[in-house]
Amino acid sequence: MGLFKRNPFGHILFLKKWLIRFFGAATHRRYRGFNELKIEGSEIIRNLPETNVLFISNHQTYFADVVAMFHVFNASLKGREDNIKNVLYLWNPKMNIYYVAAKETMKAGLLPRIMAYAGAISVERTWRAKGVDVTEKKDVNPNDTENIKIALNDGWVITFPQGTTKSFKPVRKGTAHIIKEHRPIVVPIVIDGFRRSFDKKGLRMKKKGILQSFIIKEPLDIDYDNDSIDEIVEKVEFAIEQHPSFLKVIPCEEIEEQEKLNKLRRWEY
Repeated sequence: MGLFKRNPFGHILFLKKWLIRFFGAATHRRYRGFNELKIEGSEIIRNLPETNVLFISNHQTYFADVVAMFHVFNASLKGREDNIKNVLYLWNPKMNIYYVAAKETMKAGLLPRIMAYAGAISVERTWRAKGVDVTEKKDVNPNDTENIKIALNDGWVITFPQGTTKSFKPVRKGTAHIIKEHRPIVVPIVIDGFRRSFDKKGLRMKKKGILQSFIIKEPLDIDYDNDSIDEIVEKVEFAIEQHPSFLKVIPCEEIEEQEKLNKLRRWEY
C-alpha cells in the first residue's frame, strides 16, 4: 500500500488503517472483558464477496454498534470462529468497510469527526433533525445515494434502515430503493445488549457485565426485478426482527429462555 494511496472518497488508507487499529485496541475490552459479546454466524462473513455487500441491522447506539461490526467482521475474516479473541486481527483490517451515518451525528464533536474518517458515508436525514421527527420532509440529496453506490462498488456497506436507535420504528424505503437499484448481497444482523452497555451515543460505558449478542444471518432472498419496494421493506423488517408482529404475545417457552439470558445480562452494583 502506497503511503498516500486513497480510497474513492479521498481518505488516505495509511491513516485510515492506523485509526482502525487505534480505536480497535481502545474499544476491544468493551466487547471482550468488561462485557461479553456473543457472536453467531462468523462463517457467513468469510463466504461473502469483496464488494457490493450491504449489511442491514437494528440500531441501539450511535457508534458502539458500528465499532462492534468492525471487530466482528475483521475477526471473522482472520479465522476467528464466533469470537473476537486477540485484537491482532485488526493489524491488517479490511479497508473497504463503510457505514451510513447522519451528517448531524458525524459533525457533533471532534471524536465523531475523527471516527468518520474510518469509513462514514454521511447522509442528510430527511425525516429527523436534532433527534426529533420532522413533519416537513426534505428533498433527498442525490449525492448521498451516489456515495452509497460508490461505497458498494468499492466494498461493504453497513446501514441501519430504521434510521434511529428506537426499537420497532418503520424501516425507511430509501434502503429498499438502494437494494432494488444496486442489487447488493443483503446480510441481516440482529444485535442486543448494546443499549444496556453504553450510553445513547455508544461512546461511554454505562454498565459492565452485560451479555451482548451479535447474530449474522444468511443473505436475504430478494427478487430484484419483481419484488416491490414495500415487499423489500417487509423482508428487511422481518430479517432484523423489527416487524410489528414481533411485538405480539410471545410463547411461554420463549419467555423462559429469554429470562435465562436476562439473568446473564444483569449487572452487579
